[in-house]
Order: sequence, then C-alpha cells, then structure tokens
Amino acid sequence: MTAFETSLDANPPTDSGHRFDAGRRWDASLDLGFALRRDVTRLVHARHRGPLRVQRPFHPEGPQGACHVYLLHPPGGLVSGDALSIDVGVQGGAHALLTTPAANKLYRADSHGVACRQQARLRVGEEAILEWLPQETIAFDGARGEQLTSIELAGSARCLGWEVMALGRPASRLPYASGRIDQHFRLTRDGRPLWLERQPLDPAHPRFRGCWGQGGATVQATLWAVGLADETEAVEALRQRLDTSTRWAATGRHGVLLLRYLGQECREAWALCEAAWRVLRPRLLGREACVPRIWRT
Repeated sequence: MTAFETSLDANPPTDSGHRFDAGRRWDASLDLGFALRRDVTRLVHARHRGPLRVQRPFHPEGPQGACHVYLLHPPGGLVSGDALSIDVGVQGGAHALLTTPAANKLYRADSHGVACRQQARLRVGEEAILEWLPQETIAFDGARGEQLTSIELAGSARCLGWEVMALGRPASRLPYASGRIDQHFRLTRDGRPLWLERQPLDPAHPRFRGCWGQGGATVQATLWAVGLADETEAVEALRQRLDTSTRWAATGRHGVLLLRYLGQECREAWALCEAAWRVLRPRLLGREACVPRIWRT
C-alpha cells in the first residue's frame, strides 16, 4: 500500500459514500483537437466528461481566419473537490482562438479545507497558432485551489494568452482574507523550458503584503506572447500605446514577451490585457484583433 493510499484510508468514506479529504474528487475534462482541412481550421476532435462543453465553432474572421471556440462550464465555478482538466491540441498550420463566456469562480473551501484544481495543457504544432483568452478567475475568501497552465510549442508555433486573477470581492466588502491559491505556469518550445513559474497566493504569507511581492494587490494579470519577430519593438509599442497610469510592466526574454499587472481593479486589468492583445496581434499574426462577440454580451 502506498503512502497516498494510507492517507486516504485515514479518512474513509462515510456510509453515504461521501468522503471529506483530498480523495474527494468530482472530475470534468475536455479534450479538443484543431487541424487544417482544405485551408480552413476545423475542430476535428472534441471529447468531454462531466460539466465541460464547447459551443459550435465558427469563423468570424473568414474561412482562413482563426477558428473561435467558447469553453463552457455550466456550474460557473469550482467547489472543494472539483478537478477540471482542459487539453487543447492545435495541429500544424491551424489557428484557434479559445475564450469563455463569463468569469470563473473559486468558491470558499469546505470545513475540511479540501482544495479544487484546474489545469490546462495547450499544445501547438509547427506553424500553428493558439490564442488563449479566458475571462478572469475570481477567488472567494477562503478558497483553496491549484491552477496549472502548461504550454507546449513545437518549432515555429506561436501563442498569445493571458490569465487574470481577482482575489476576494471588495465591492461586497468581502476581501480575500484567508485561503491559498497555487499558480503554476510552464512554457516550452521543442521540450526546452522558456518560462517556468510558481507562485502562492496566500494572505497569511509576508509576500502577500510585502512591496517585494504582491504588495497588497487584489488583482493580478499575466499576458504572454511567443513568436514575435521583434520583441523589443513590441515592448516599446506597448509602452507607447497603453495607459501608463496603470500598474503594469512588460519585458521580453528567451523569445517570450510577458506583461504583468498588479492592482485593485479587475476591469482595469481586463481592459489592459485586451488593449495589449490589440497591439500585439498584428505583430504576431499579421491580423487585426477580432473581439469575440461573447465579450460584449
């Protein structure tokens, strides 16, 4: 018997079949595959389990443009024991844009402190393009969870995406005063790591308030772009065209452009990411931004 199995047996299921430890899981998964068919990107593979779905893909930019797909999670949020897994594969030459219709929510953990988990594995083939543009995640006070984003690029693949996290609900006077969210980012090209990062979001940790860390910010965002012809020029374009009054910075290293935001306003963070996307998309893809209509509904 493994140590993991032993730890689970220490808190066996109740007579009802429920358990109240880390072994309690409600899994949902979504596996998507995109490929070129007669010069048009098609969703050629879609398999789901549990409450994860996609709407019918469409091409608002024309047949040779990106295939737009909306990821749907009908519950609208994660509770203790939920585990969401999203796997996206974009084959050579294809171009997919994925977004969500609404914010994701991480609800307060139960009295046993069981965490939730969400992971996204994004695989992009040679000459392929992926735009990963989910709406923000809102962590309620007391939420405990883990977010993992893995981006695997092959050769000349290009990718642009973001993650926006809002901690607590200040407008309702419900700050993020307890809990812990662990975020992991991993980006590789041909198996070679380009960007590896892990950060805990824990209001009890000195980093959360320290000026050397979170600095008390309740909203943070990270945007990445990989495959730019000239990172330096792109960073300068962002500095010239974006609002310099907001708390953000952009850098480029090892072929990865990163834009970071730390502040107090979720709308400000979202507006910043959308504006940066409008600046970077023509440079990365040779196409102007085509805003998903779901963002305007």
